[in-house]
Amino acid sequence: MSSDRAVPEPLGDDPGDIENELLTFLELRTGKPWSPDMDVFGSGGLSSLFAMELVVHLERTYGVSVRGADLQMEHFRTARRMTALVDRLRRPAAGGTGG
Repeated sequence: MSSDRAVPEPLGDDPGDIENELLTFLELRTGKPWSPDMDVFGSGGLSSLFAMELVVHLERTYGVSVRGADLQMEHFRTARRMTALVDRLRRPAAGGTGG
């Protein structure tokens, strides 16, 4: 069973807070420390199933929807890249949504 208690309350827009939370999440899930630019998948042992867990974590924790091209593995390779993805997805779309 997963430990939902480790999931923090939604964070503000500060990329530093997001990055720190992601590093903590990675450490809790893997049992080892991570740096912002450490390749999550290149380090070995983490799979595409873990990538899906990361997607769910980002969506639930930060209130974003990760779809289409944003599901590319490159966006999940490092905590820094995931932070940039969350930051971009939280910004209003250029030009609005029309109606």
